[in-house]
Amino acid sequence: MTELILIIVQVIAALGVVISVVYLGMQINQQNKITKAQFGHSLTQRQYDRFFNTTKDSEFSEFLAKDWAADDLTHTDRWRINHFVMMCLVDLFDVYDKVQEGFVDESHLNSRINALRLGVMKSDAGKGVWNYMKRNRSKEFNEWFEFEVYERELEVDPNQQKRTEGMNIIRE
Repeated sequence: MTELILIIVQVIAALGVVISVVYLGMQINQQNKITKAQFGHSLTQRQYDRFFNTTKDSEFSEFLAKDWAADDLTHTDRWRINHFVMMCLVDLFDVYDKVQEGFVDESHLNSRINALRLGVMKSDAGKGVWNYMKRNRSKEFNEWFEFEVYERELEVDPNQQKRTEGMNIIRE
């Protein structure tokens, strides 16, 4: 009789361990989803903050609207352009790494690479900053980036293209 009670207790204890492991797995899965959502939210908020600050800062908007290939740019303009491009690249590096680690959805990366593909990285300033910054990245990233920015053809909706043709914000 004592042996039967001991076996029943061991079975119950084993079931308790199995249930605890399953519950812990569910908690970890839920925490991963929450963490992923928080990363995604912070990346989206960071991008929205930049957009909002650009729209309310007319001086900065005028700077972004300049022809970045013009001969009459001041040293300050060139410095600002280089740092703006660096900021965009550092943001892209961060998002790329988070996508690779599975922390955020690829849509965060796509929105950033699509913006860079429009012309910032095709300017002389963009190419110069890229050639400097790419030393800090892996060969895999560099190949991905150069394909996405310099080789991939844009699949643009003709209606969207007509709406953006007159914009000077980003020039090739």
